[in-house]
Amino acid sequence: MEALGFLENFGSTAIGYVVPFLFVLTIVVFFHELGHFLAARRCGVGVKVFSVGFGPELVGFNDRKGTRWRLSMVPLGGYVRFVGDENEASQTDARALAEMDEDERRRAFATKSVGARAFIVAAGPIANFILAIVIFAAIFSIYGRQVTTPRVDNVVAGSPAERAGFEAGDIIVEIDGQPIGDFSQLQRIVSISSDVALTFVVQRGEERVTLTATPERQEITDRFGNKHRVGILGIQRNTTGADIKVETYSPIQAVGLAASETWFVTERTLSYLFAVVVGRESADQLGGPLRVAEVSAQVATIGFVALINLAAILSISIGLINLFPVPMLDGGHLLYFAVEAIRGRPLSEKAQDVGFRIGFAAVVMLMIFATWNDIIHLSSL
Repeated sequence: MEALGFLENFGSTAIGYVVPFLFVLTIVVFFHELGHFLAARRCGVGVKVFSVGFGPELVGFNDRKGTRWRLSMVPLGGYVRFVGDENEASQTDARALAEMDEDERRRAFATKSVGARAFIVAAGPIANFILAIVIFAAIFSIYGRQVTTPRVDNVVAGSPAERAGFEAGDIIVEIDGQPIGDFSQLQRIVSISSDVALTFVVQRGEERVTLTATPERQEITDRFGNKHRVGILGIQRNTTGADIKVETYSPIQAVGLAASETWFVTERTLSYLFAVVVGRESADQLGGPLRVAEVSAQVATIGFVALINLAAILSISIGLINLFPVPMLDGGHLLYFAVEAIRGRPLSEKAQDVGFRIGFAAVVMLMIFATWNDIIHLSSL
């Protein structure tokens, strides 16, 4: 009976993690590869395979133009293989290219102009950013956004806020020249500004007062038990119903707000990575597939809207990472194309192969590091 109970608990836990993870990742990967696919079709490139996942095919079909659409066993990515490609990383098969007839050569990826190839490669990450904007815009236009007055109700003793001169009743209207209309907006800016001096403009009675405070880096625990190091100012908000309202947006307003949200996530991601490189942040926040599965499962308990919002954030991250100039990633191909445009001819096959091997090793090492972080994180729970 104990063994049966263990198996039931394990099964339910596995389903709770795997289903949300696959839902989120499949959406993001599908639209990334769809960007490549649509751009290729637009440029007259033949597509042999459109795969979500790697490894052996689980299920698939051929469309009217000969593309094999497949769902593969390992759901950690995907690829589009064009006519003339040697492998999933879109390395050119020179021997196959030489043996092609005129019609096949015309449809091969490698025979297209540098501009066309760059457009096809860039279309994947671009599709990820577009997907994020569409998801955010749908959420804002359908559900609106909850807004809470950015008022200070309590100031924590000994905190940066107390040292800066904040007082109960202050309403924060600006941070570094940026208008503030929502307490959550204030929290987001402060949380990513550890050890950075911020200039606040607060409404205090009938006058406006300018204050300068530097959020302190502290470790907090979220509702799911995950630990994060964020900037803390030391102000508290006692929310009442009268202070909360839901703002609704037209489709055009929602798209503008979604674009702003996408830029915020992009800028925050780049800022964190830069801080890791220069040693201001620890790399232990970098997560791999296990962390994504865990977060997906946690967010799924909140509801579908929260899960689809996570898909938008993950889509931005994947689009951004793929633009890094690392051979094997889309950004590496774009780097090769830039060199080709400057030189007037592509790099030699040997040089491209060496770059691919280096890029492959870098990606594998990053995956190992991220997975190790995941294991350390999960073992500490």
